[in-house]
Order: sequence, then C-alpha cells, then structure tokens
Amino acid sequence: MKSHLLAILILAASTSLAGAAGQKVDVVLNEGCMCCHGWISHMQAAGYTVNATELDYDAITARKKELGIPEEVASCHTAMVGGYAIEGHVPAALVDRLLAEKPDAVGLAAPGMPLGSPGMGADADAEPYDVLLIGKDGTTRVFATVQPDRG
Repeated sequence: MKSHLLAILILAASTSLAGAAGQKVDVVLNEGCMCCHGWISHMQAAGYTVNATELDYDAITARKKELGIPEEVASCHTAMVGGYAIEGHVPAALVDRLLAEKPDAVGLAAPGMPLGSPGMGADADAEPYDVLLIGKDGTTRVFATVQPDRG
C-alpha cells in the first residue's frame, strides 16, 4: 500500500514538473522589487523559464490594464504564461493547475501581497489567502484558497 501511494505521489510530482518544463513566463516587475524576485525564484524552482523585465509603475499599470486585470486585484508584478495573465504572488502549483485545466479566462490573481505567499516569506503570522480566477468580463471567483506554510 505504501509503495503504491509513493508511486502515485512520484507520478503526480513528475506530471506537474513536466507541465511546467519548457513553459516560458514573461514577467514585468517594479524596479528593484525583492519580493518579485522571490516569486521568480519560486517559479524557476518549479521548472518554469522566467524572463523578467523591470519597468516603472506607470508602464506596469498600463500592462495590467492591457491584459484585463481589474484594479481591485492588482499586486506588484504581472506575468504571462501559456496565454494567461498571472497577477502577483500566485503559487506555481496553481499556475500548473490553470495550464492543465485551460479555463476560458484572463488568468489568476493573488491580490495585494499576502504574507506567506511565494516571495513574501514564510511568516508565522501568515493567514490563508484566496487566488482568484479572472474572467474575460472582468469578474472574479475563488480558484483556490492557499494555506501558507507556518513551518
């Protein structure tokens, strides 16, 4: 039984990495933002190839608007992967899920800068946060609730 469970876990992990391998992420971030670089490292560790461009606030804001990201779900950086916008500190596992499910949507957003999210540290005081699916009409719904690592 244990070996069967281990085989399933290994298969799930390899399938996840296979989905990410070769996927290019283009991200625009605020000049000198360290938390954005933390998220980039998180995505690279998950197997994504990341191309980062530092821009000023106005250029990033214009990019968000161009992609259809509502102001109320904005964060510090914006990425594109597989035709989807990824706004803020969205965990790689949820990007994997988005790419596997392929919903008809703009993308995902982790509004604000949630403590404990990728790039925002593993703060012992971190609270669960929602990652939202952004519809093409600008509406949002909860895609997943993330439980931060408190370890």
